Amino acid sequence: MSNFLEAVDYQSQGASEAFVKSLHETGFGVLKNHPIAEAQVRSIYDNWQVFFNSDRKSDFDYNVGTQDGFFSSKISEVAKDHTVKDIKEYFHYYPWGQCPEDLREELQAYYSKASSLASELLGWVEAFSPEEVRAGYREPLPNMINNSDQTLLRVLHYPPFDGNEEPGAIRAAAHGDINLLTILPAASEPGLQVLSKTGEWLDVPAEFGNLIVNIGDMLQETSAGYFPSTIHRVINPVGGATKKSRISLPLFLHPRPDVVLSDRYTADSYLNERLRELGVI
Repeated sequence: MSNFLEAVDYQSQGASEAFVKSLHETGFGVLKNHPIAEAQVRSIYDNWQVFFNSDRKSDFDYNVGTQDGFFSSKISEVAKDHTVKDIKEYFHYYPWGQCPEDLREELQAYYSKASSLASELLGWVEAFSPEEVRAGYREPLPNMINNSDQTLLRVLHYPPFDGNEEPGAIRAAAHGDINLLTILPAASEPGLQVLSKTGEWLDVPAEFGNLIVNIGDMLQETSAGYFPSTIHRVINPVGGATKKSRISLPLFLHPRPDVVLSDRYTADSYLNERLRELGVI
């Protein structure tokens, strides 16, 4: 895992091969000099902090059938194989879904930019998959997201601690993502950790400039395990940091529901299985 946090220069020669090698070996890739602007991300963090601090968030309660909108801490996820809810609230943004109109244009611009980059990275994964792995893909990886309306941008808010947190609860219990790839700019505060192959929890630096990309279960499934879905968590703050909010902005790259991932799953059947496990449907 020594190369886990070795950022690949997006603009360098050989970036695509080095990035995919990192994904295969660690389940994570880190990019620097990438197209996502820090100012754009910080503005989203600032504007959504105001939203999460306001009462109007309850005007956008999520739709059960379509999963768009605001999820309060009372209905937040219980990570797979856990029993205590995570200490977080969040907003699910899809271009077709509900969103405060004053925040939509900025969020959509980011969604488009990050989705475009994610599609390019999926092409890198396709290009540098070993021949026998590539032969198992039911269609080219970038094609899996063509015309998909399932790619999800989640605005996550981990509120300051007030002393009434449920025993055993943490901001985000250990879990893997369900999708193909997750694109994650640095959060507003540290706390993200990933589980190494040797069973160690490693801190992910919360430094702007680095873009974290991790593999989800769908890419692991369709690559027959060649690309490992990485377990990660967000630990609780300590000291003065308990009084600070933490905001992060993961983009979960999802294929069309009809995409065949393997003999066992389509994208739709796999996603619905996970949503039931999480208790949100």
